[in-house]
Amino acid sequence: MNKVLIIVGPTGSGKTKLGLKIAKDFDGEIVSCDSRQVYKGLNIGTGKDIPKGLSPENTKQGVKYVINGISVWGYDLVGPKENFNVSGYVNKVIPIINEIGSRGKLPIVVGGTGLYVKGLVDGIETSNISVNEKLRENLENREVGELFDHLAKIDPLKAASMNSSDKQNPRRLIRAIEIAQFLLDNPQKTEVQKIRGATPLFIGLTTDRDEIGKRIERRVEERIAAGQEHEINDLIRSGLDWQDQSLSSIGYRQWKSYLEGKGSLNQVKNDWISEEKKYAKRQMTWFKKDRRIMWFDVKEAEYPENVEKIVYKWYHDADAKKG
Repeated sequence: MNKVLIIVGPTGSGKTKLGLKIAKDFDGEIVSCDSRQVYKGLNIGTGKDIPKGLSPENTKQGVKYVINGISVWGYDLVGPKENFNVSGYVNKVIPIINEIGSRGKLPIVVGGTGLYVKGLVDGIETSNISVNEKLRENLENREVGELFDHLAKIDPLKAASMNSSDKQNPRRLIRAIEIAQFLLDNPQKTEVQKIRGATPLFIGLTTDRDEIGKRIERRVEERIAAGQEHEINDLIRSGLDWQDQSLSSIGYRQWKSYLEGKGSLNQVKNDWISEEKKYAKRQMTWFKKDRRIMWFDVKEAEYPENVEKIVYKWYHDADAKKG
């Protein structure tokens, strides 16, 4: 493998549609890079867009779906009750990308989770630090104030760098403590996991905020009509709890009050749309910092052809330097 195409951008920008087109034209396979689509059973709200009745195929590398003749990986990596982070994603997906390349196919990473993209391409020094179940059990019932104080004692620099949202997020605090404790116990440098020996090409899709907003509104309405309420009820009946990480995802947590008889469906829709728009803004803030990304405005009718020209030149450039 010596080529990896990365397609990024905010939610609603059409990344998967473009990825499928390029995969067809360049004999590629899709790898989802979305922190919500990793969960089994979370299909409608995460926008997997799996054709009705299509079942996944189990392989040595994991689950894949074949959509219109194109293999799609990165969905259903873990069960909905499991905690998951960039470390788990990188460790599961790098072997998939390597295997795609070994068959002479073009791996096409598609998604909007910037931290996961960074983990794959650049590596994150702490991403290979595994979960410490015993430590998590000891911390899971503590208040956020206690967790923050504990972090401040063992890693004051990390504690000082956290924003107000992180300080109130028990999951992030516990992960920070887990990392800090590991580094205290293992002062030697940890191996960084990332894609190696590949020439990446970064394509970014974007447009003006109003257009992204309209697309988000349309997608939310479509997902509600497709049965998002039914999907969540099925997940709850299967044993999932609102405290589970998967149900904290956008498109899921907004339903809690309504399903408990405390709100309206219209409020669910408005809250969901609002959170998706905020998320899209955060995505663009993250990706705009990466100067490797070549941006294309999806409102321009010729943008798919322009992207394909760039991909063609890169794909057939045998002299490209390896990353």
